Amino acid sequence: MNAFIDFMEKHFIPVASKIGAQRHLVAIRDAFMVTMPLMILGSFGVLINNLPIPGFQEFMTNIFGGEAWKGFGGAVWNGTFGVLSVFIAFLVAYNLAHTYGKDAVATGVVSVATFFTLGAALTGMNSSGLFVALIVGILVAEIFTRLVGNPKLIVKMPDGVPPAVARAFASLFPAMITISIFGLITAILAGFGIEDMFASFYELVQEPFMGLANSYPSALLIAFITPFLWFFGLHGANMIDPFMQTINAPAIEANANAIARGLDAPYIVNKPFIDSFVNLGGTGVTLGLVIAIYLVGRKNKQLMVVNNLAAAPGLFNINEPLLFGFPIVLNPIMFIPFILAPMITVTIAYFATSTGLVPPATAIAPWVTPPIIGGALVTGSISGGILAAINLIISVVIYIPFIIMINIQEARKANI
Repeated sequence: MNAFIDFMEKHFIPVASKIGAQRHLVAIRDAFMVTMPLMILGSFGVLINNLPIPGFQEFMTNIFGGEAWKGFGGAVWNGTFGVLSVFIAFLVAYNLAHTYGKDAVATGVVSVATFFTLGAALTGMNSSGLFVALIVGILVAEIFTRLVGNPKLIVKMPDGVPPAVARAFASLFPAMITISIFGLITAILAGFGIEDMFASFYELVQEPFMGLANSYPSALLIAFITPFLWFFGLHGANMIDPFMQTINAPAIEANANAIARGLDAPYIVNKPFIDSFVNLGGTGVTLGLVIAIYLVGRKNKQLMVVNNLAAAPGLFNINEPLLFGFPIVLNPIMFIPFILAPMITVTIAYFATSTGLVPPATAIAPWVTPPIIGGALVTGSISGGILAAINLIISVVIYIPFIIMINIQEARKANI
């Protein structure tokens, strides 16, 4: 095990660290972080309109004399998920330009203009245009930030002109060139008979990708890779967050729309699914570790000091005190349960959902929502809370033998 850790520290961690700090991935991650409150609000708006409780729809319709009560949820969706891709197109370009030290606001504005140049007003403003928005944000930032620094493209203004006006004219030609490039692409696609590139891209690329990411092997890989990275001190959740976010919003929206039409939800794996049924207490299902220590590790004073400090944050899915204080990071004994617990819990959750025992996640709860409560909220069902509770109990069982092993080691050290 020590040889394996040494190998990973020398060869894997440097590469993984570079990937985690890669500017384009960071720009995508930070863009979704800004929009997270909107996504949470929008998902609950949709959930209210389609709450899977027998008789709820009829009850609300009878009270309000029709379906006018759905206006609130619909309006909230229009202002959140309905324009999500527009926000992402702006924020990705903004964040990326900021890392280059260029005019971030101007870059974001040009990105939005480019996004609509491609025809986003037709079908691309909601989550179905998310992949295109990511591509546009990155490409516009790369093109515009290079052009905006070219002295040959700067319109020189007379002395005394306000700085804001001078900056606007400095970006005039770079903005025109950037938008024109994508306008030409749109015209070429139309010449080949592609009138709605967003719908075509969704059918050819985004939908198949989401289907692939929705499989059980993908769920298992997600459950494995995050704690694996954390074990070596890398923030696994942040590193895979750009990937999770690209499938998250479209999957949530597709699930809600399917349920509203009386169909089965097509996507099981999304961020609320992972947060509510796998990351109970944080990566590695570490709330189960906290409970296991209270059950069989009370005589170990060192463990109890860390555990008492970690218990309260753990209820809100914050587990850094355990990761670095226990520690779990680079602890050979804890490697197995730290990896095994999320892989078993994701397996149980996946098949419980795929067989219909638990409804799929159709809402986004804040990631700090306490376990069990989160399971009920994202599924709109008590069975979601029960599934989370079962997974939590299973994680406790997984961690207990390893806490006993640590106790035995500590006892032997004390007797030496």
